[in-house]
Amino acid sequence: MLLQGDERLDYLLAEDLRIIQSPSVFSFSLDAILLGRFVSVPIVKGKLVDLCSGNGVIPLLLSTRTRGEIIGVEIQERLYDMAVRSIGYNKLEEQLTMIHGDLKEIVKEIGHSKYDVVTCNPPYFPTPKADEHNKNHHYAIARHEIMCNLEDVVKASSQLLKQGGKAAFVHRPGRLMDILTLMRQYRLEPKRLQFVYPSERKEANTILIEGIKDGSPDLKILPPFIVYGKDREYSEEARKILYGE
Repeated sequence: MLLQGDERLDYLLAEDLRIIQSPSVFSFSLDAILLGRFVSVPIVKGKLVDLCSGNGVIPLLLSTRTRGEIIGVEIQERLYDMAVRSIGYNKLEEQLTMIHGDLKEIVKEIGHSKYDVVTCNPPYFPTPKADEHNKNHHYAIARHEIMCNLEDVVKASSQLLKQGGKAAFVHRPGRLMDILTLMRQYRLEPKRLQFVYPSERKEANTILIEGIKDGSPDLKILPPFIVYGKDREYSEEARKILYGE
């Protein structure tokens, strides 16, 4: 059966795709969509890897921007299974492949220095004490650095990339210095940075950053991305990436 338990089949409207979601297991956020649109990808060919893939939303988004081979890596079996079924529903098996595995071990499985692009929407928050964990195990792993931390993500990304390959991440502004430090430590020179704001009068709550393996120093700060306008409706830019308007 396509759907199990409380799963539902949602639209990725701008891409005209469908994706399996579950309120009790995993539902993607705007962050994933922003990353899928922010990262630079080869149009015709290439090899791409998405780490911490969840239900496969970023591989699905990338499939509309490139004809390259895309691999998603997800450690949670239930989310991996949801992603596989979504890929099958959209008939994208020839382009997209999911791997059920640990990103800390993935280089051994799929190869070192072979990929053109790596993306990751990683867990944002440090691991809490055991009694502070989210009672929902799936959400706890997705949100907190329980199975991997930021250094694991950056290290794996660098190891997977060819020289000149690109890595792109979405994270929280409070971790910006950590990200920049780790990227340089692992030979990923930061090249593009964008701050995402809920509205014009609020502080940024998300960052998008892209680096090039062994690139030369030259960081560009892109114009801010504003999610909501003064009318509390999605901004024109947000509507474009969400609905294709």
